[in-house]
Amino acid sequence: MALPDIPLADRRRLLKTGVALGGVGLLGGCATAGRAVSPGFRASPPLAPIDARPDRIMGVTLCLRPFRAAGPRLDAEMVGDKLVVHNYGHGGSGWSLGWGSAQIAVKTALAGGARDVAVIGCGALGLTAATVAQRAGARVTIYAKERLLDARSARATGVWSPDSRIALAGSVDAGFAAQWEDMTRRSFRIHQQYLGLADAPVEWTTRYMISNTPPAAPPDPMGFAHYGERIRDLTPRPVPLEPGEHPFPAPYVRRASLPMFNIAAYGHTLMNDFLIAGGRFELMEFMAPAQLATLREKVIINCTGYGARALWKDESVVPVRGQIAWLIPQSDVNYGVTYQGVATVGRRDGIGVQVTGSDESYGFNDANEAPDRAESDTAVTTIASLFRTRPG
Repeated sequence: MALPDIPLADRRRLLKTGVALGGVGLLGGCATAGRAVSPGFRASPPLAPIDARPDRIMGVTLCLRPFRAAGPRLDAEMVGDKLVVHNYGHGGSGWSLGWGSAQIAVKTALAGGARDVAVIGCGALGLTAATVAQRAGARVTIYAKERLLDARSARATGVWSPDSRIALAGSVDAGFAAQWEDMTRRSFRIHQQYLGLADAPVEWTTRYMISNTPPAAPPDPMGFAHYGERIRDLTPRPVPLEPGEHPFPAPYVRRASLPMFNIAAYGHTLMNDFLIAGGRFELMEFMAPAQLATLREKVIINCTGYGARALWKDESVVPVRGQIAWLIPQSDVNYGVTYQGVATVGRRDGIGVQVTGSDESYGFNDANEAPDRAESDTAVTTIASLFRTRPG
């Protein structure tokens, strides 16, 4: 389009700012009259509000996260003539650390040359351990009392949280931080292989941390281990937003981008891939280690999660109760918010709303798996306050 007969300096200024001339934008009609717009930039669409009402709760799930002060158990022992490699006790980090943890367990399991491997448990740790062993050339059978969708792992939020209640800082050995970092980086790389697949088993989502007071580190009365700075290069740093850059009625908002697991789709993908590659699944419940003698495999990877507390009489496993209210899915809500001790995650199969408390000790050593509907109603109502229509 020809420019009007105006001085060269003004032409350059107009080309840089994209100011409309005569009501027609210089950037192919994308600019707005009288407003400076960077070439090629398009503002993000407004966020679809979460329809947070208690009558939209379609279910409430409970998960007991298996916390160990010393971190996950990854050692091995002989039970009769069976080599048992342990892989449990990941706190709130099972989905996030599964692949890296599995590689440690599988390396130990196959070190003696065995090629027939049993995996006990069909949750996040069991499925990833079975897959890693299978990819290493082993013939694998999963033995579990339930498939993934009935296991505790299926009741998790599915957020990327590799150091959530992973250990107590004062109870780990000197090499744990480095081991954790290695597990995290290995897991992160494999998770990226599931991006872009049908049903989005893994995808990146946006999280908004909302507060009425300046952001500050939460209290940590128990001294949980936190290693986020060791993997700061894996995800973008949270960005503080100005009031005009978000729709929330609060003065302090930060935005972060993090991976998320759509657990129903992810578990379905993992199980299908395992079976297609020749894996076997058998329903079986173990009440005592002596039952392992009935298995034909000589090498067993124990991925029983919180169930290991009873099966192995392991009192180092402490439950951390987590309850999630699931709202009816909204296809246009693919983000999450945290506000006043409540967190949400927008997944393809529902919007999870969970009371997280003021710090990570919330739910610690609480083995109650009975749903508390009043807690869920309060959590949903708290989130609803962010989306009330404001006058004017």
